[in-house]
This record gives sequence, C-alpha cells and structure tokens, in this order.
Amino acid sequence: MREGQQRLDKWLWYARIIKSRTLATRFILDGHVRVNGVRITQAAYAISPGDVLTIALPRTTLVIEVLAPGLRRGPAKEAGLLFKSK
Repeated sequence: MREGQQRLDKWLWYARIIKSRTLATRFILDGHVRVNGVRITQAAYAISPGDVLTIALPRTTLVIEVLAPGLRRGPAKEAGLLFKSK
C-alpha cells in the first residue's frame, strides 16, 4: 500500500468504529460499508485521508470522513482524531 493508505478493516478497528477486526471484516464482506458511495466487499480495500465512509451499523448509519490512517488501537481520544462526522 502507498504512504498514507490503510486496509479498511484495520482502520475501522483502530478508529474504534467496530469492536474487533474480525467483526470489521464481516461488516465489509456483508456489504455494510461504502467508500465514497461505492459498496466495498474486500477487507483489504485501501482507504486514505479524504475518503468518506458510510457504515450501516445495527442501530444507526454513520457517515464519516477519514482524516488519518491509524497507527494502533489506542484510547478513544486518540481514535477520535482519525475521523470526523459528516
């Protein structure tokens, strides 16, 4: 992957959007995640800052913009710096 890009499943886990990387992969494979309006079905799909994610969670739908790739799954405060709500 290029500089600044990251796997979608890993980013969802790092950003604390989804509780585990396995669940993130399942959400993606089941078609619950869109990147820039396009349904993604590959967990290894590369996202980068500026991409807009639409995530259909069980009780809500999130629309967020990716601000940065994650370096680790840190505290919630750190995860909040990876995205902003739309």
